[in-house]
Amino acid sequence: MTNKNRIKWGIIGLGNIASQFATDLLLLDDAELTAVASRNKEKATDFAEKYNCTKAYDSYELLFADKEVDIVYIATPHNSHAELAIKALESGKHVLCEKPMALSYQDAVRMTEASKKHNRFFMEAFWTRFIPSVQEVLEKVNQGVIGDLKSIQADFAFYADEEAGGRLFDKNLGGGALFDIGVYPLFLSYILLGLPKEITAKSLPHKNGIDLQTTMLLQYENAQSVLQASILYDGDIKATINGNQGRIELNAPWFMADGYTVFKEGGKETFSLPNLGKGYAHEALECHACIQNDQIESKLWSHQNSLDLSKMVEEVKNQIGLNF
Repeated sequence: MTNKNRIKWGIIGLGNIASQFATDLLLLDDAELTAVASRNKEKATDFAEKYNCTKAYDSYELLFADKEVDIVYIATPHNSHAELAIKALESGKHVLCEKPMALSYQDAVRMTEASKKHNRFFMEAFWTRFIPSVQEVLEKVNQGVIGDLKSIQADFAFYADEEAGGRLFDKNLGGGALFDIGVYPLFLSYILLGLPKEITAKSLPHKNGIDLQTTMLLQYENAQSVLQASILYDGDIKATINGNQGRIELNAPWFMADGYTVFKEGGKETFSLPNLGKGYAHEALECHACIQNDQIESKLWSHQNSLDLSKMVEEVKNQIGLNF
């Protein structure tokens, strides 16, 4: 692909997830990492060198003003997503914003409105939506391979060491299990069953007010989902989708599954679908396709999809008494 046709990326917030994303970008012929920004200049320079990027800024505003950058990937702490995404869109940039896109439904609405107002592509970085296993499982469920869906069980749990500190335990940064990992099981239930009629949620809170573990029961017309997010133990991170004619188990950890198994009538069939890189490459390719087709949103993970999920998360947040 000629240099001219490549999509030029800028990344802000240069932590662990940005490193994984940048690693995957290097696998794509039509992507180029053009600029990175951190409030810490040294961090920006080191990151740029590591990922073959020519420009390192010590301010996000400078990156937004860079005429060469087509799309900005926002990987800063949760509490800053809304403000920075809106600024980037106002600067004429397309935006891929790390999930959760905002800490409130109201902010999520403002972000999608900014995308429409400035006619720039905006997507929440729900990378799991684009990995081959999830795409194929969704297709099979919709084709009725396991009959009518009756139950979904999904969790996302890992032990986080409070002594080590970090944003997970920082209330100001939108810490806790729900906003960091609880969004994943909620997302799975949503793409398979849509918006629930009712959500019941209970959590084990930290003394500082964040949730350490949250368990959610989603009630649908003819199905239920039992979901959990926890930073108190190392879980197996499994997802099981049960229909009245069979079940599907995504390979663990399910949010980056490299395959799945269909169980039917006493038999089972296993499918292997490796991800490109760690799996972030798939969402980047979706961004490229949308930008090249002049779409301001993805058909696979639309603005409305993000808003629906945000509404579900907000309902859980209110029930467990989480205030940021």
